[in-house]
Amino acid sequence: MAKLFLIAIIAGTTVAIDSQQVDSVVDIGHITPIPRAEAGIVGLAALRSRVVTVIDASGALGLAPQSGSSNRAVITSVDHHHYAILVDTLLDVAPFEETQLSSGFALGNGWQRASRAIVEHNSSPVLSINLRALIPGVALAA
Repeated sequence: MAKLFLIAIIAGTTVAIDSQQVDSVVDIGHITPIPRAEAGIVGLAALRSRVVTVIDASGALGLAPQSGSSNRAVITSVDHHHYAILVDTLLDVAPFEETQLSSGFALGNGWQRASRAIVEHNSSPVLSINLRALIPGVALAA
């Protein structure tokens, strides 16, 4: 059965995010840095009278952090806390069917942790990811 997915680009890679993980999509304004925060955490931002933790998806995957050129974020909620996951670009929202990852599918460490399945987008396989896996401290409990 097809589910609705948000198609985004993270670290130059096209990914699919199950719409059930997405509260909203926003442009983040000013981000206040957090001293000595874990890798991937950029800081805090005000969003609709609430404070959200801003996470650089690239950094959370163990890749080079974003250059700061994008302020597009996917808002997700985990255990009643809101997180803004920064992405390079948002492309599309469409229904897809997930296919399980084959055991021979080689992924880097961060991608391996975040991966859920594969969807077919424009005749190409696209990795479906779990946003929880990008949140430091929460990823281990996911």
